[in-house]
Amino acid sequence: MAVIGLGLIGGSLARAARQSGLVGAVVAADRSDDELALGVELGVIDGHGSVAEVVAGADLVVVAVPVRATRDVLAAIQPHLSPEAVLTDVGSTKGSFVAAVHEIFGGWSPRIIPGHPIAGSEKNGVSAAREDLFSDHKVILTPPADAAPDALDRLTRLWQGCGATVLTMDVARHDEVLAATSHLPHLIAFSLVDTLAGEDQNMEIFRYAAGGFRDFTRIAASDPVMWHDIFLSNRDAVLRVIDHFNEDLAQLRQAIEDQDGAALLRVFSRARAARNHFSKMLSGQAYVTDMSQKPVRFRLQPGGSVNGDIRVPGDKSISHRSIMLGALADGITEVDGFLEGEDSLATLQAFRDMGVTIEGPDHGHVRIHGVGMNGLEAPRGPLYLGNSGTAMRLFTGLLAAQPFDSELTGDASLSRRPMDRVAEPLRAMGAVIDTAEGGRPPLKIRGGQKLAGIHYDMPVASAQVKSCLLLAGLYADGMTSVHEPAPTRDHTERMLEGFGYHVHRDAATSSVVGGGNLSAGHIDVPADISSAAFFLVAASIAGDSDLTLRHVGMNPTRTGVLNILKLMGADITVSNEREIGGEPVADLRVRSATLRGIDIPEDQVPLAIDEFPVLFIAAACAEGRTVLRGAEELRVKESDRIQVMADGLKAVGVATTVTPDGIIIDGGQTIVGGQVDSHGDHRIAMSFAVASLRASGEILVNDCANVATSFPGFEALARETGIRIDAEEGR
Repeated sequence: MAVIGLGLIGGSLARAARQSGLVGAVVAADRSDDELALGVELGVIDGHGSVAEVVAGADLVVVAVPVRATRDVLAAIQPHLSPEAVLTDVGSTKGSFVAAVHEIFGGWSPRIIPGHPIAGSEKNGVSAAREDLFSDHKVILTPPADAAPDALDRLTRLWQGCGATVLTMDVARHDEVLAATSHLPHLIAFSLVDTLAGEDQNMEIFRYAAGGFRDFTRIAASDPVMWHDIFLSNRDAVLRVIDHFNEDLAQLRQAIEDQDGAALLRVFSRARAARNHFSKMLSGQAYVTDMSQKPVRFRLQPGGSVNGDIRVPGDKSISHRSIMLGALADGITEVDGFLEGEDSLATLQAFRDMGVTIEGPDHGHVRIHGVGMNGLEAPRGPLYLGNSGTAMRLFTGLLAAQPFDSELTGDASLSRRPMDRVAEPLRAMGAVIDTAEGGRPPLKIRGGQKLAGIHYDMPVASAQVKSCLLLAGLYADGMTSVHEPAPTRDHTERMLEGFGYHVHRDAATSSVVGGGNLSAGHIDVPADISSAAFFLVAASIAGDSDLTLRHVGMNPTRTGVLNILKLMGADITVSNEREIGGEPVADLRVRSATLRGIDIPEDQVPLAIDEFPVLFIAAACAEGRTVLRGAEELRVKESDRIQVMADGLKAVGVATTVTPDGIIIDGGQTIVGGQVDSHGDHRIAMSFAVASLRASGEILVNDCANVATSFPGFEALARETGIRIDAEEGR
């Protein structure tokens, strides 16, 4: 490996590459002979020479000079570069590197792969080089479409060997992103320190500066020459983000001058939340995914019983809707019991991005300053909804009649889920919605459309589709009515009534008339019965179990899991029944029982659609055969839950028969140890945690990070009740 420029980055790469053993020798060229000599003395490089000498025999050439010096270095390299060598760089701007390559080389080679390590220090020179500088940091490669596969693979493996996570994106996007996330902060830090240094009382200012000031302005100690080059090389992108920042700063100045506390609170609360959830809010853009979001694996020891008195987190469906309707209401809505899971937080952040001031969440309490039915503002970019199909489908209805364009995106799992089931009826109402191939996200919704009410007969029972159309109906001319072929959860209808918006219900048809208003109020979110289901099954199948679950939501459109378990012989006692905020709640006591296999009644399928993964575990532990039919909807959830559960059960020794619309499970088979792939589906992961109670060996469940989307703190609560679970960094 030949390194041209033996500074902090070039030196650290040389040191790390040698340490990894992925290179045979590292040689370097630098304009400073002293730095080269020091590099040999410190063991950073094996040798040095002129650019021509070090490049001549190199397999990999790394340009690690200030970006404005790149052109001259490329000119020196070009005559001596082997046709088989890989050429890369480490510059903070990629457009200038690409332009210089085209100028000097007269075109592009598939063995030239620009790169940028997102790492650094305010120190410089080879003496500051560290072999761990890139550990747990990202390296962005911007390969051309025709990049040589072996060259890309070798360069990727080298950076990974240095401890980095390697990501790819196109050149233009890279420069836009870095202008916002790196270049602008550095510019502000340089400017702020320079401004304060010019104040009359500058010594007092710096003497009494707090830790936050020191942390932020640390980057103003970075290499001035390097940053001078970066700003000039990435001129257009930097100017765009400066202009945007200046506009926002001017608005804050105006708010302070006008004593507009609401405007300040809106910006500050939005920024605080964005910072706290930065990685998930933008995880569709790989360059900012927080390294703390590592893969999670559940390691489960067999056996145990389940006992205690617990309350599971708040209902996710109600948490979503509380934010949506509270944001559109007139007045302030107080929410208690809000689920602080990633899906619900994504919904909350999306409304902040549309100008709604939201305080919290703070231990489940959220305060929403409603903007009224027509008060939403155009978001600055796509609204990222994480893993939540509920949020995406409901947002589509809400945004279809807004005066502004919008785009809805999600993570990799959500991006595979079908959205035509809401897009098509909304188009019949007059909405203009574009989807990706196969009707999948992202969804692009054109603003300014006039909607007309329709009657829609749903071909498949779906609370998400029904809710989407009812929410769109709030903005439509005339009446919007939705007929469902089987009962589904009715949280939207109940909550609309709670906010003072009449919903007419006639058997299986729900209707709204557009043009009304919502009035703010108080919402107490009950514990989520879908989360309680894991513990209901756990206590049923594990011997010597006695568990009480408090304040569980008992909406009759959600109690299918209770009905099915009772048909299977579960010992569940319902007590302390009451109604809070229009939703029935109760306490549930569940004790060990001998379950029996059943033909699951098809009228119960829509009432338990989210709980079937753990019901499959109950079926595997029951005596006799369990048959599920009419559950095609399970195939288009976060995963194909029928097939993924069947594969997982097979991995732990349980044979099943998969049908197009369900599954057949013969109970009484031994659950052995094994390794299960959850496919990133939170309910699959938690279901196999429950299965461990009846296993004969250790179960490993991979890809469990998404459990936090619906059930933050699941592992701790499971351990508290007796499940032998550990969460660890996984594959």
